Order: sequence, then structure tokens, then C-alpha cells
Amino acid sequence: MTPSTPSADPRLAVRGIRKSYPIASSQKSARPVEALAGVDLVIDEPGFYAVMGRSGSGKSTLLHLVAGLDRPDSGEIWVAGRGVHAMTESELVLYRRRDLGIIFQQFNLLPTLDALGNTILPGLLDRRPTTQLRERGRELLEQLGLADRMHHRPEALSGGEQQRVAIARALLFSPTLLLADEPTGSLDSHSSEVLWQLLEETAAQRGIIVLMVTHEPVAAAHCRRTFVLKDGRVAGDFESHGLDPTQLAHRSSELARTT
Repeated sequence: MTPSTPSADPRLAVRGIRKSYPIASSQKSARPVEALAGVDLVIDEPGFYAVMGRSGSGKSTLLHLVAGLDRPDSGEIWVAGRGVHAMTESELVLYRRRDLGIIFQQFNLLPTLDALGNTILPGLLDRRPTTQLRERGRELLEQLGLADRMHHRPEALSGGEQQRVAIARALLFSPTLLLADEPTGSLDSHSSEVLWQLLEETAAQRGIIVLMVTHEPVAAAHCRRTFVLKDGRVAGDFESHGLDPTQLAHRSSELARTT
């Protein structure tokens, strides 16, 4: 039976999510690893948000479940009133392609396509008109400062430029939600700072939620609010915009320590 839509209908609502993974062991009694142990997280306004936590706290698992790349063992995930947890495989494919933008640490660009070709690839897979796609792709690349780089292949682009192409690709269908999993992990400090500012501007200008997983306080300092994960649960959250990285690191450590 499909659960009813939450009455408040927030843009993003994660309710009681649990996820465990089996471990390789010769012992039949080996217990699975619990990555998420009942996560609750609600975001009902556009903006740039961060999820922080130590390695193994469940950050990337949470993002993958919201993206529909994996399924929760129990609980519900709602994006703009749609139950991601209840979607069929074919519905998940369309959800990821049309309603969701995803940016990974690795740029995942095809080396044989130029920046424009990589940007419009999801639209080609969706069989959209090529002329309209190319117009949309050029518009996005120009907005992201790549007007003179759109016909360059990835090998001719810097890491920061490649990540901006990945952002353009993620924005092709004007998604409701943009997810970023450690998006600056392969970038230098200057390129990282540019990208964080770009994600902050993208959330504000397009009126969407940008949810970023990061372990860097300097990254979360660009975000409106930061959620802290500990042992597969949300330990708490706080307003993070305006805090310096040292203050933010102290606040997140304090939350993790007191719960």
C-alpha cells in the first residue's frame, strides 16, 4: 500500500529512514552494518544546505537514497510531494533524469563529448528535440562562465571547469532538488571556493534546494543550514551561514558530542 502524502508537503522530507548493508563474513551470525538508523530531516524552503558528519556517519548513504540510487529498508522519502521510496524502477529513472540534479566528486563527463554535448546528454537520452537542447545547454554554460569553453572536451578543461559542466548538466531539466556529494573533493582551494559560491547562487536564483554532503567546515559555511549526522542519525542542525569555519566546526562537533 502506498503511504499517503504528508499534509505539510515540504519540498524535502526524510522520515524514519533506515538502511543496513550485509558484510562479507564466513560466519552466518555476522550482523549487517547499519548505515542509517532512523534519519529524520525536513527542508521546506529553497536554499543551500549541508550535511556533515564523520566518515561512516551515513552522509553519502542518505544522499544516495534521496537520489533513488538505492532503496531504504524502511521509512519514507518525499520530494515536492512525491514518494521516492514508493517509486518503481522506471519511475526512479525518470525522477533522476527530469526532477533531480546530481553532482558527484568525480565529474563523470564523457571524454568523447565536448562541454555542450555532456551538458545536453540527459536530454538526448530523454529524446528531447536536439535544437531546443542545444539552446538550453548554451544558455546554461554561458550562465556558468563557460561561453568560450563549450566546444572543448573534458581533457582541455580544468577541474573547476569540468565541475561547472557537471552542474550545467544537472540543471538541464530545471530540477526541484540538486544533490552534491563532496563536489569539491577533486578541486583546489580556489576552484572549491568558486564552486561553493556558485551553488549558493544557484539555490537563490533558481529557488531550489541544493543539498551538499561535505566534511569541510569551510564548505558548510556557505550554506544556510547544516545538518549533523552521527551514527546513522541526525544529531541536530543549526544556522550556519555567516559562521566562520572554526565556529562551524566547533558547533558541529558540539552537536555530535552531546547526542
